[in-house]
Amino acid sequence: MAALFLAPLYILINAYVVRWMIRWMGACHRLFQTMAFRASFIGVYIILATALLTGFLIKKPANLHRILKHTGNYFLGTFIYILLVIAVVDFGRLILKYIFHAPFIGHRSTFVITGLICTILIISLSVYGILHVTHVKTTPYEINVEKTVDGMDSLKIVLLADTHFGYSMGTAQAKRIVKKINTENPDVVCIAGDIFDNEYDAISKPDKLKEILKGIKSKYGVYACWGNHDLNEPILAGFTFNGTEDNYNDPRMEEFLTDAGIHLLDDESVLIDNKFYIVGRRDASRCEKVEGSRATPAQLTESLDQGKPIIFIDHQPKELDETAAAGVDLDLCGHTHDGQIFPGNLIIHLFWENSCGYLRKGTMHNIVTSGAGIWGPNMRVGTNSEICPITVHFNN
Repeated sequence: MAALFLAPLYILINAYVVRWMIRWMGACHRLFQTMAFRASFIGVYIILATALLTGFLIKKPANLHRILKHTGNYFLGTFIYILLVIAVVDFGRLILKYIFHAPFIGHRSTFVITGLICTILIISLSVYGILHVTHVKTTPYEINVEKTVDGMDSLKIVLLADTHFGYSMGTAQAKRIVKKINTENPDVVCIAGDIFDNEYDAISKPDKLKEILKGIKSKYGVYACWGNHDLNEPILAGFTFNGTEDNYNDPRMEEFLTDAGIHLLDDESVLIDNKFYIVGRRDASRCEKVEGSRATPAQLTESLDQGKPIIFIDHQPKELDETAAAGVDLDLCGHTHDGQIFPGNLIIHLFWENSCGYLRKGTMHNIVTSGAGIWGPNMRVGTNSEICPITVHFNN
């Protein structure tokens, strides 16, 4: 319903953007003032601006559906910067014109040069953001857990989250991720949800992707929990559309994890080599649509030996106080993407106690990764795709 109310606003914003783009191009050259050019430009712009909608509506042929989805994701990121840059410059123009009465504001040359600078800035941000997604960074952490583990002085964990395998993230990104993980020679790998991007069919080569992920090498294996996007749910520009539990739950996702050698922990715990626990928690949002409820941190840990290290995997960094009170030593999360693109990275901390990075809660360590993939706009600006190697030292 919210999407229907926001649709007119989206149209008005695009009209504002197109108006300024046409005015600037017309100031650059007479050719851009012709009706033929303006009609062609507006036509192409409409195709790009509605690609997400047409991709949502047109399912077949599959290749056209995929092209529209890709186009919409690329346009969405670029559009954010087109709007942001034009709005900031337009606001500055109004201040200079009506407050400072700057005489150069009305000059054609000023308009052309300003527009050129804006165009270069928008293109630079967009290209950088698209390319930067593919650079998977390693963000290491080192922590101490005040527990004794027989025969183990330390544990090397690699935290991975938010791969969002689908239209934008595929086998190429998976290869980069696996290579980075294996370079760390981890004891165990923990995936904190959002492995998929709402549609299993969005993965173009699922069998090849499985084989790549099976290449992750670790001593104790790979463990994962679900995220809020690990279900079958139609999404249009961030808005979801209601379905039934049977529609949401796509069994192919769990089968994929099994085939890829990834152990799913769905409100479950496992004792590894009689040394430490890994607990995978149901996602707070997903369980409302699929399972209906999830256990509390206390319920998940009440039967565990508190003398052994307890590692939690919980997609969203929520209920940190409750998790710490339940005796958890290390809480591993994702979900936030650290805001993914500027200016989101500047405000994301307003919504989460720990939006990205490290936080200490009593004796519990909470680490939130920005993720190794993207959601929505196919770019990262001001944030990184990453894996997080975590060295846990014990009290031996």
